[in-house]
Amino acid sequence: MFDPDKPIFIAGPCAIEQMEILEQVATELVRLRKALDIQIVFKSSFDKANRTSIASYRGVGLKQGMQMLAAIKERYHLPITTDIHEPFQAGEVAGVVDVIQIPAFLCRQTDLLVAAARTGRVVNIKKAQFLSGEDMKYPVGKVVESGNPHVWLTERGNSFGYNNLVVDFRNIPTMLRHTPRVIMDCTHSVQRPGSGNGVTGGDREFIPAMALAAKAFGANGFFFEVHPDPDKALSDGPNTLRLDQLETVIRSLL
Repeated sequence: MFDPDKPIFIAGPCAIEQMEILEQVATELVRLRKALDIQIVFKSSFDKANRTSIASYRGVGLKQGMQMLAAIKERYHLPITTDIHEPFQAGEVAGVVDVIQIPAFLCRQTDLLVAAARTGRVVNIKKAQFLSGEDMKYPVGKVVESGNPHVWLTERGNSFGYNNLVVDFRNIPTMLRHTPRVIMDCTHSVQRPGSGNGVTGGDREFIPAMALAAKAFGANGFFFEVHPDPDKALSDGPNTLRLDQLETVIRSLL
């Protein structure tokens, strides 16, 4: 389904909010796919299970979320990815998504990785904020040894003291030794976790530079959380790219 010789772009709102927002984003992704001749995957989360505060918005839930993502896939013919947090969710999402995303905090959870692997879908494992690129050979091994060779890895920065992340771009070529597809999460990498009085802060102005630096180190995939109005997004707004800026950033990477 995916051309291994072309970069992958993954984009979408952090959490599923309203169908109108999903459709607005999907319409733009379809336009960019045609205009730029790129591989692009629609991403949004039905549940954000690791929010800073219990009062934070989590999403619409598994059942409604998968119905909404299935509608986007049917109407816009875009590949879909979403993240799972518990093993039972793997089978539920596999009927809709093309790529199952494993959240960074959960990338060593064996049962979660095995369940994702057994669906036969591509498994995109995000590198934990506390692991090195070399450490990621073990999560990859859990998926491959469960019978699924289709594994991607995603770099998203490492904890740097409290409420901050830093990216060691050397992790990208390191992880390319263990899987042929390494994606740069250009938006989560500019987070300031827990720094916003109960929510995660971020520095979205650095997103374009993160993408270019990752390309220089060999990344062949790029992940962007996008929203028509990030300041009104219900999740991860401070580190979300404006939807109308996505084309400029992608063009800089081609």
